[in-house]
Amino acid sequence: MRHILLKAVILLAVAALGLSACAQPTAAPEPTEAPPPPAQATSEEPVATAEAMLEPVTLTLGFTSSLTGSQNVASVRQNNGLALLINQINDAGGFQVGESTLVSFDSVTYDDESNKDRVQELYTRLATEDNADFMISPYSSGLADAAAVIAEQYGKIMITTGAASDSTYMLGYTGVYQTYTPASRYLVGSVDQLLSLDPSLTKVALVHENDKFSTDVVTAAKDYAEAQGLEVVLFEGYDTGTADFGPFINKIVAAAPDALLGGGHFADGEIFARQLSEKGVSLKYISLLVAPPEPDFAQLGEAAFGIIGPSQWEPQAEYSPEAAAAAGVEWFGPTVTEFVDAYVAAFNEEPSYHSAGGYAAGLILQKAMIDAGTSDPEALKAALDAMDILTFYGRITFNTTAEAHGLQIGHSMVYIQWQKDAAGALEKQVVWPPEGATADAIYPIR
Repeated sequence: MRHILLKAVILLAVAALGLSACAQPTAAPEPTEAPPPPAQATSEEPVATAEAMLEPVTLTLGFTSSLTGSQNVASVRQNNGLALLINQINDAGGFQVGESTLVSFDSVTYDDESNKDRVQELYTRLATEDNADFMISPYSSGLADAAAVIAEQYGKIMITTGAASDSTYMLGYTGVYQTYTPASRYLVGSVDQLLSLDPSLTKVALVHENDKFSTDVVTAAKDYAEAQGLEVVLFEGYDTGTADFGPFINKIVAAAPDALLGGGHFADGEIFARQLSEKGVSLKYISLLVAPPEPDFAQLGEAAFGIIGPSQWEPQAEYSPEAAAAAGVEWFGPTVTEFVDAYVAAFNEEPSYHSAGGYAAGLILQKAMIDAGTSDPEALKAALDAMDILTFYGRITFNTTAEAHGLQIGHSMVYIQWQKDAAGALEKQVVWPPEGATADAIYPIR
């Protein structure tokens, strides 16, 4: 029976070739439905499917993570989010790109030790020895900035995540695209919320870790706060790795602000918040970068209570296909619930915004390939430039001007505060903006 079928198929193919050779060039015929499988087909004689006819292609993502060093906590969670997406794609057998390709991802990654010099060494290796097709940034603006130079030098598209500084995108790069809300907008919402809570408040202290990201964020917040009529009574930085904030806190007390905004990353933010509480510093409002949204921040106990933090994303975020339709943009990827459930199942912990950012970076690259119909870098850049989508992580669209190419302009921050549930246990609540709030802000906190 198989021989008879094979001969029939060959005869039909020959006849088709003969007809096509005689035909004049015309528009391609409308596609027709594929014939049903023969009645005698069994599991031993599988029927060809459209997916089986796709050519499998594996593309390599190159990136580093801070498995050690000062950025360890947030970086590992970012890496977890990206790993989740890669595993989901590969477990599904890949995703279709164009009419003939089924793309899966491989990854090459190294420990950058939270060190800029090592980042540049490793991203050069990823580009020249590991032949990474695309790159994802390391965590933190300083490390991402160091990697972006290498990616652009070797013509590799890089999606940055865990990196908010605006200045990276002011250097004329054409293949570097930002996932996070830029640093210049990080603490703007805190200023707006503060004035909403207490229009009579006048004095604020702005402090920051002496690193690229924190300095960019707090400098922009200072300009905005002063434009709103607030008096900045202290504007000062502290060294990365500071473990004793006593002398620094004394300066804050002497300046007598009503509110404190700023900070840096997880390690310093956690220590800073604990020592502010231990010293009983009287402040009506505290908003710190990076540390408060992390689930581990709750380990501070009472010192965490009332602290507000800007977050790129929270599990309570209400992004949905319905919200996308209302906004007139395309929805892409899993829902918030689907992402959270998958992450918890994989890592046995609640995802932080760093986790969501890692996943979103890979999702952006996947969507660009689908839209471009190819993995060709120039076509992908065009797809990224045209992208305007809503995802579980929020809206994604990029600045396409020469002055700030790749800067994220679609995504917005949310602000969380550590409050207490009915049983007295600490819990995160979204307290700003009002349209996304899950609870009213506690004010004043001390």
